[in-house]
Amino acid sequence: MTRHIRKVAVIGSGVMGSGIAAHLANIGIPSLLLDIVPKDLTPEEQAKGLTLTDKAVRNRHSMNAIKKLAKQKPAPLSSKSRASYIEAYNLDDDLERLKEVDWIIEVVVENLSVKKQLFEKIDAVRKPGTIISSNTSGISVEAMSEGRSDDFKAHFLGTHFFNPPRYLKLLEIIPTQATKEDVLTFMKAFAEEALGKGVVEAKDTPNFIGNRIGTYGLLVTVEEMLKGGYSVGEVDSVTGPLLGRPKSATFRTLDVVGLDTFLHVAKNVFDKVEGKEREVFDPAPFMREMAERGWLGAKSGQGFFLKQGKDILELNPTTFEYEPRKKLQAVSIEQAKQAKKLPDKIKTLVYANDRAGQLVWNLIKPTLLYSADKAFEIAKDIYAIDQAMKWGFGWELGPFETWDAIGVAKSVERMEAEGESVPVWVKEMLASGKETFYEANSFYHEGSYSKKQINEKIVHLKSLKPDQVIFKNAGASLIDVGDDVALLEFTSPNNSIGADVLQMIAKSVTEVEQNYKGLVINNQGKNFCVGANLMLILLEAQDDNFFEIDLSVRQFQQAMAKIRYSQKPVVTAPFGMTLGGGTEICLPSASIQASLETYMGLVEVGVGVIPGGGGNKELYLRNLDQSGGADLQAVANKTFETIAMAKVSTSAQEAREVGFLSERDGIVVNGDFLIDRAKQEVLHLAAKGYRPPERRKIPVVGETGYGTMLLGAKTMKFGGMISDHDLKIAEKLAFVIAGGRVPKGTLVDEQYLLDLEREAFLSLVAEPKTQQRMQYMLTKGKPLRN
Repeated sequence: MTRHIRKVAVIGSGVMGSGIAAHLANIGIPSLLLDIVPKDLTPEEQAKGLTLTDKAVRNRHSMNAIKKLAKQKPAPLSSKSRASYIEAYNLDDDLERLKEVDWIIEVVVENLSVKKQLFEKIDAVRKPGTIISSNTSGISVEAMSEGRSDDFKAHFLGTHFFNPPRYLKLLEIIPTQATKEDVLTFMKAFAEEALGKGVVEAKDTPNFIGNRIGTYGLLVTVEEMLKGGYSVGEVDSVTGPLLGRPKSATFRTLDVVGLDTFLHVAKNVFDKVEGKEREVFDPAPFMREMAERGWLGAKSGQGFFLKQGKDILELNPTTFEYEPRKKLQAVSIEQAKQAKKLPDKIKTLVYANDRAGQLVWNLIKPTLLYSADKAFEIAKDIYAIDQAMKWGFGWELGPFETWDAIGVAKSVERMEAEGESVPVWVKEMLASGKETFYEANSFYHEGSYSKKQINEKIVHLKSLKPDQVIFKNAGASLIDVGDDVALLEFTSPNNSIGADVLQMIAKSVTEVEQNYKGLVINNQGKNFCVGANLMLILLEAQDDNFFEIDLSVRQFQQAMAKIRYSQKPVVTAPFGMTLGGGTEICLPSASIQASLETYMGLVEVGVGVIPGGGGNKELYLRNLDQSGGADLQAVANKTFETIAMAKVSTSAQEAREVGFLSERDGIVVNGDFLIDRAKQEVLHLAAKGYRPPERRKIPVVGETGYGTMLLGAKTMKFGGMISDHDLKIAEKLAFVIAGGRVPKGTLVDEQYLLDLEREAFLSLVAEPKTQQRMQYMLTKGKPLRN
């Protein structure tokens, strides 16, 4: 049987339910959002003369939830326009509409009785074969399906999204004993391919995998803080990036999650376990006191931390007073910061004989032991546990990868010396001569190593063989990724663009034209590219070395021309921050295959210049092509506004609306598939007999169009919205986009526009206020308005 999910029903319009509907909308799947019917009118409804029979009242909860999506931060929708994919309904009037959908997701209150009553109603109206799932975070999935029809049970499972669904990668899928194998297989593939999730199959146990281990780890950290006399701030200063955890560390994470939510999750386990484990899941009394006072974290304005003006204060859990935030000071912390690799950082801290070392050891030790003790109770294997913690909690290393990092044998010896009970299977592994949980692409399981089941579409550049590197320099590497496709990987600091990267672009295109079907430009750093090497430009400008800057800009423009006119297709695969020069690299490519989470923008005005690598011309051409050339002034105005206001898309979908992506470009939901998608696009274009675009004359708005654009900028200046220097930048930008002092409709060539762009860039770099902006950006990391 071939399964499809073309339409979904989400029942429950709270933050989680509406967030799931929003993520479905992001990928183009329409959904019905249903909630209960209100029992009373609001004052606003009464003022409008509405009654309890009006649809606007009966669908209120769902309608309000959809409206709130546009205001929430971080944004659940990849574009506000995506809200049109969600329809508001209610459970009393519209239950029959469940027959229209292929998947029903329940996201109502965490109460078994309420869920079972709802599923009874769903069972009566759903069409056979419809998949049903619960987004429960802790209630038994098996118990929910009791009493339901055989077809319901066969198509029922748990699908535990992590909040917010758009951004957090983990999706735990929990089958019941009756769930059909093909349903489970389909949902795993659909979640990975369509939803972009990292899927982990969990067993039907309290809190499943991520929350079970994560909550335990947080609670033992709180326990150690109190026992060791550490402060909230001291704990957070050590339990973040130094351990490969998010910057929010422990207590800032709790503030973001919400203390009420955390206590509820802890209670899920507390109610279902016994003995010593139950004691751990009984939160410290001061945390309950915080909840009673309403100090829940970000949602209530205060929690473990409180912001007062520019200062961040930390809670003293003994006095309940807020005090200046502290950081733990220790020699081992400084040593860990010097280590280049994460395993070395963790090892340094774990075995340090100081306050930091004691803290880290005393919170990592119980977490590792608990993970090993519960491993096969909550998951099929240890790999699932590590993946759950990385995808759901942002850990760079899962528990068993962490154990490998600190040395299994060495740490076990210390644990036992301290009177700890190490799970038998771990000791058996060591006794058999196996000293690590992982070996190459395999993990330890039942006495031997099992190969990781990794989707063939996932490419890890670090795992490629040395002989696949065609050539490289300090800024980039050209790699053979198979099927006669090469990939250019940026390796410069922050993937910034300097002379070495530009040389590699030109050299790589030439190599690919001679020996390959096409080229992918991508890397697997934190961001695709944050632009040109600003430090080098500033240093040259301060030395009045404008000849060198001119050569660099020419080199940049020539490299971009190599991309545009390559005889073989060049496909760029951006993700994360793709700013300034990063966007300029993408615009001339034959195709852009962008991760959904791509933030594109020509942001050069923020440092006092305009794009210098052809970005003005390329964006103008894209806008011209998409408009059909009907209104030149509208095209020029749109291009001018996008660059002058340094617009940055908040997603690839929005990048398409702004004009950075066209309809021929693709959006990839699962970032792990980005390289494969780009590679397939290269092969597709090559198979079609790819030919580069022809060089053409470009119509411009000329002097009258320049005046129109400048009028808008001057209006903003008179209104006090921009500074004198902003206006000067706008004048230069408008002149370039207009094509200079020529009549409207004049046809000019690309080099003419590039020359205008380069001249404007050089004149702005020479400005003292521009150099001030560059210096400020380098030191403060944010733009200066001078």
